[in-house]
Amino acid sequence: MNTTMSPLAVALLAAFAAQVHAEDGVPLHQLGTVTITGNRPTSLPTQIPTTIEGITKEDIERDINATDAEDALKYLPSLLVRKRYIGDYNHAVLSTRASGTGNSARSMVYADGILLSNYLGNGATFAPRWGMVSPEEIERVDVLYGPFSAAYGGNSVGAVVDYVTRMPTRFEAHAKLTLTHQPFKLYGTNDRYDGKQGSFSLGDRQGAWSWWLALNRTDSEGQPLTFPTRAAGASSLSSAGTPVSGAVAGLDRTNSPWYLLGAATQYHTVQDQLKAKLAVDFSPTMRATYTFGLWRNASEGRPTSYLRDAAGQPVYSGTVNVSGHAYTLTPTDFNVSNEDLRHVMHGLTLKTNTRGVFDWEIAASLYDYDKDRLRAATTVTMPASLNGGAGRLVNQGGTGWNTLAAKGVWRPDAAHIAEFGYQREAYKLSSTESPVADWISGTPVSAPTSRFAGKTEINSLYAQDTWKFAPQWKTVLGARFEHWHAHDGVTANALNAAAHAERTEHYVSPKAALAYQASEDWVLKASLGRAVRMPTVSELYQGGLNAAGQLTNNDPKLKPEKSWTTELSGERKLDGGYLRLTAFGERTADALYSQTNVLVLPLVTNIQNVDLIRTKGLEVSYGASDVLLRGLELSSSLTWTDSKIIRNDKAPSSVGKWQPRIPAWRATGVATYAVNDKLSMTLAARYSGKQYSTLDNSDVNGFAYQGASKYFTADARLRYRFNAQWSMALGVDNLNNYQYWNFHPYPQRTYVAELKFDL
Repeated sequence: MNTTMSPLAVALLAAFAAQVHAEDGVPLHQLGTVTITGNRPTSLPTQIPTTIEGITKEDIERDINATDAEDALKYLPSLLVRKRYIGDYNHAVLSTRASGTGNSARSMVYADGILLSNYLGNGATFAPRWGMVSPEEIERVDVLYGPFSAAYGGNSVGAVVDYVTRMPTRFEAHAKLTLTHQPFKLYGTNDRYDGKQGSFSLGDRQGAWSWWLALNRTDSEGQPLTFPTRAAGASSLSSAGTPVSGAVAGLDRTNSPWYLLGAATQYHTVQDQLKAKLAVDFSPTMRATYTFGLWRNASEGRPTSYLRDAAGQPVYSGTVNVSGHAYTLTPTDFNVSNEDLRHVMHGLTLKTNTRGVFDWEIAASLYDYDKDRLRAATTVTMPASLNGGAGRLVNQGGTGWNTLAAKGVWRPDAAHIAEFGYQREAYKLSSTESPVADWISGTPVSAPTSRFAGKTEINSLYAQDTWKFAPQWKTVLGARFEHWHAHDGVTANALNAAAHAERTEHYVSPKAALAYQASEDWVLKASLGRAVRMPTVSELYQGGLNAAGQLTNNDPKLKPEKSWTTELSGERKLDGGYLRLTAFGERTADALYSQTNVLVLPLVTNIQNVDLIRTKGLEVSYGASDVLLRGLELSSSLTWTDSKIIRNDKAPSSVGKWQPRIPAWRATGVATYAVNDKLSMTLAARYSGKQYSTLDNSDVNGFAYQGASKYFTADARLRYRFNAQWSMALGVDNLNNYQYWNFHPYPQRTYVAELKFDL
């Protein structure tokens, strides 16, 4: 790795297979567990009995065209972030080994110990709050695979991502300007979408006090994401309607013919981010840190109709005639929307790091939807709708979550390190939808047409002991007790309201790991852990009511997901590099998915429990420096996964089919060549095989709107440092311009230019 990396990152990345003899401040990697012993504050447990991958600030700057914090994860093994465009704030969910992009609640994302994962729901619209971290403030990112540490709850079943951000040791200032350009051609759209991003940060340390202030603005045009469609020939031949041209014939995800009538949900988003951190060292071993984050987003969603009448004018409403078939355009086919969001984050930690017999940490955080409003027109007639008209207002103000944690580390002797703690997480959902006379700025004209509200909280106790019971052997044994409480649940419409009964459940999740130092260069380890992923507030309460006041598409009695995960790894130190081979498996009972229950009449489609899903796989990770050529660094990974639905009584047609959004093969590769100390060149690639979005795998055509396709994309980056202060970078993402899908189309070839100043 680059010699400018932080000592902690060197140990995490380069010492997978080796016993590293550490100096002060360097974490040890011994007997298959990473031991965090450095004096830099970290929110990871000190003993980590699982696979870790990571990346440093230097790697990100050199190798990745990073415009958002989630880009740091782009080339790590078995990970995928469903980022649709620069600044994607509501669909950029994280996928892991055995969890697809529809399962956002099966991973955990932190920044300096502050929870960024959004457990108000599970799915595409509940992405982690990546916007609370900018790429420029990242010091490193650590990823823990699997639920093998008792220090994390059931949402860690897939992975735990921890962003460690910068805290200065002297005065420093940074500024960066990024420009992006994406030509985009798909269906009837042929346009270009540009973006610009500026960031500025500075910080200092004076005596015991240190501070950091960062500002960031992103102004981004994304490509169209949705497309109004009609099944071809769905109606009988007719002369009714306005004859139109421009409809694009194609095949849907089941290979049935359809027409695409236009492009919709094309976002122009402007985001502002402010991050402030203040720390004080009460002693060389005790630090208090306060973090404040402010994220604002103003976005506009605009449609474009492909349909043209005889005069060549675009058609957005009414009855149209396409090739002798009549179709009626609904008011929501071409959506027009504005969003105005302001989210606030607070975090406070007090921790010690004496490396003596006992250390402790107390941390609290709050994430608040201070302002969260979506406005949309209910009937779209362009361009008149851009000036106002009837609409709806969705208000989620007051939604959010808070956390509290107290942790301790006890080192009674050389053979034992015990970790224990108490954690509390509380989530609140408040969402109302109301009609407005003017969708742009109007206030509600009547009672809400729908309302969802509810709260969940988890109180947890955990303990784990790392025991070196023989010179070459180490074990980590632990357990986590979780008490879950759901209450104040309400599902309502304009006429009826259903108040849901309180629920209380508790579970114990054991954890175990065993490691053997077979030789100086080989480490073998095995891990086993149980994780219980509780239903989120949205899964329980966000649904609908019929005229009789009965629930139509949500179930407040959902069972939690219960997973047993195993991992067996061999880690090998190589000359100039490392090699890791990992076999993993997961057995999940009562998995939470949206499906249609065929056992009842009338049929019910909502979030339901899938009886059993079983996953097995192999993962290879390799990295090397100066092996083939001096100045050349290589990193790569290859993952094979077999994830199948074993039992599903409510939807038998899905049994034996692939778990959605889990491909059989995934691979990443990064090659960086340092021409000299000023110039570096990077070529990277990612591959994902065929996958499905539906439980019954009926979506056989992944290369269509609403499909999930395989992909192979290449990225390139050239970085040049003029001097100690100034540097520039030119890059291309999706160099080969691969057109691929995950329900929405991903970006096509995108050009990136950066100019950076560091003081």
